[in-house]
Amino acid sequence: MNAASPEVKVFTCSSSATVAPECAGHVVVSGSYGGEYNAYHAAKWGIRGVVLSDAGVGKHGAGIKGLAYLDRIGLPAATADGNTCHIADGDHILAHGVISYVNEAAQRIGVTVGQTVQQCVERMRGAPVVTQEPPTIGGGKRFVISEAPNQPKVICLDAAPMLEASDAGAIAITGSHAALFRGKPDNVIGPDLAGVFFSDGGVGKDQAGIKRLADLDLRNIPAGTASADSAAIGDSRDIYENGVLSFVNESAKQLGARPGMTVKAFVDTLLETARRA
Repeated sequence: MNAASPEVKVFTCSSSATVAPECAGHVVVSGSYGGEYNAYHAAKWGIRGVVLSDAGVGKHGAGIKGLAYLDRIGLPAATADGNTCHIADGDHILAHGVISYVNEAAQRIGVTVGQTVQQCVERMRGAPVVTQEPPTIGGGKRFVISEAPNQPKVICLDAAPMLEASDAGAIAITGSHAALFRGKPDNVIGPDLAGVFFSDGGVGKDQAGIKRLADLDLRNIPAGTASADSAAIGDSRDIYENGVLSFVNESAKQLGARPGMTVKAFVDTLLETARRA
């Protein structure tokens, strides 16, 4: 491994979607979960290495799938244990994170499980820039589950930022975690919804993975998270069809939601309540 040049920087971001051209040639610590979609959005800029959150790993290893994906272009990649740092907050991951999983490219430069993220990125700073384009992946998808008269439309979105103003009044199941970016209120959930669901991202340190639920209570939007072990993060239809609620906000509790209930069962409850209104 080459010694790290002082010119090589470490950039932090709350989401891989916000990795910018100025990150090219440097190292990225992203608050995103370590799926292929987020790995792609970091790697496409030509960087030296990337650290993401493992989001509790979860069903089918969805929280770390991006690591093997990035081995295909030889880009060192690792995930931070979500129980050591806050998902959706690259600064917190860099300051407090401990490495939980690494890919083969990262192992070759001396990155190991158990290192701090700070130790990991120092290794990555000495790695070569990987300019090869990452393999093409499918973009996030939207699905209409139901659209019947006199009840809310039910939609599945693989990423919460795909919500549109025209989705107001719908019930939305997203593939995203329920963390707030950098732990602060944001406008990711723009439209007023009849209900919204997420992955709990493994919940993680200080319950960072579910912080959005209380924020949505301020708008009286019923919201809940599916256990990352019951449905794959990033896969909104799996969360709808197989997700089991791990946490719900007060607005959802008032309508009958309880942990242990399936996402689909509570969506059906919301639809039945709307039909009777």
